[in-house]
Parts: sequence; structure tokens; C-alpha cells
Amino acid sequence: MTKPPSLFEKLDALKNASSWRGLYDEFVERLRILNVGAQAPRQGDRFPDIVLPDHLGRHRTLDSLLRQGPLVLSFIRGGWCPYCASELQGRHAALPSLENAGGKLAIVSGELQGRSRLLADKVGSGAIALCDVDHGLALQLGLAFHLGPKMFAAYEGYGVDFNDLYGGIAGILPVPATFVIGQDRTIEFAYAEPDFRLRAEPEDVVDIVASLRG
Repeated sequence: MTKPPSLFEKLDALKNASSWRGLYDEFVERLRILNVGAQAPRQGDRFPDIVLPDHLGRHRTLDSLLRQGPLVLSFIRGGWCPYCASELQGRHAALPSLENAGGKLAIVSGELQGRSRLLADKVGSGAIALCDVDHGLALQLGLAFHLGPKMFAAYEGYGVDFNDLYGGIAGILPVPATFVIGQDRTIEFAYAEPDFRLRAEPEDVVDIVASLRG
């Protein structure tokens, strides 16, 4: 049986097929020069407490999310982003393995207007979608950045309405990031990549969660 393509392979194909590749390459280079995401929490750090509403309107703290086991916390730009959509598909496919390993998945996005429920539906019933209003947590963690006028105008010209999506026109987005957090709040794995076309491989994340079993 042919092995299905990995998330990396899917994203690489999407990257190579994109007519925006030159613009994206220039944009990512600017983010690297500015060290965007360099101050994000790292492996071995303790993850700070959070209080965010989930897709059912409940306010969730980090302790409540860790109650049943390790947490995979993944920050995405939004459901409108094709690279995020591919990541959500990968997380969905890996969710049964993650749950069998004792882990819980939470997706974080700044999108409003009930879009958290749509994200949760895409990933699976066992996952949680959290709404990071005004990108407050992403800002706290050093993940948020301003698109800049060129990229902002390009997205708006393509029909991305930041005011509708996020409740403002500031043009702030998070660096896609994935953290595996142990029940003692220690970060066991950290992935924060300014090139939003790259993401942590779901199967690798599952392996890390499985290794935390006592």
C-alpha cells in the first residue's frame, strides 16, 4: 500500500504551485531579518497560564486543558489560509493516534464570528479550538507580527477581509507554532517558524506525546 504524503510533502507541493511564491519568499525573508518568533517559548520553558474562550463559549485555562494529559497547542493564521487548511487536515488525520497516546489537541486562532467552531469541526470532535481575541496570547508569546503594507494590500486585494476575520484592520497575524506541553506545564517540544508554509509534522508530534507516558 502506498504511504500517503506527509504534511511536509503536501505543503511543499502547495508552496511550489503558488503563484505568490516570489511575494511570499520576500515576505518571509523580512520576517527572518526582524527575528519574528525568536522570543517564543522554547523546549524546557514553562508555558504561561492562558484563559481563552473555546468553540463552545467556555473559558479554558491551561490547567483545565492539561487535566487529562499532555497538550498539543497549535497556533494557526486562520481557516482562510491554504497552508493552515493543510495543517488542519494533517492534525485531523493524526488525532486518533494523538488521543491513543494520551494527548489533547487545541487549535488557536484569532478569528472571530463563530469561526472557532468551524475550525473544531475540521479537526475532529476530540479537539478544541480556542479564540485568541486580538491575538493577545500570540503577542504575549512573541508570535504576533504586523504584515506590513505590501502583504496587507496583497491579501486585501485577494479578498481577505481582516476586519471581518479578526475584528480589526491592524493586519496582525501569528507565526504558526506548535507546542507540546506536559502536565507540569513544561514545554517538551516547541516549533515556531516564520515561514508559514512550514509546519510541525503531526506524526512527529504524536511520537513526542507518546514518549511522555510514564
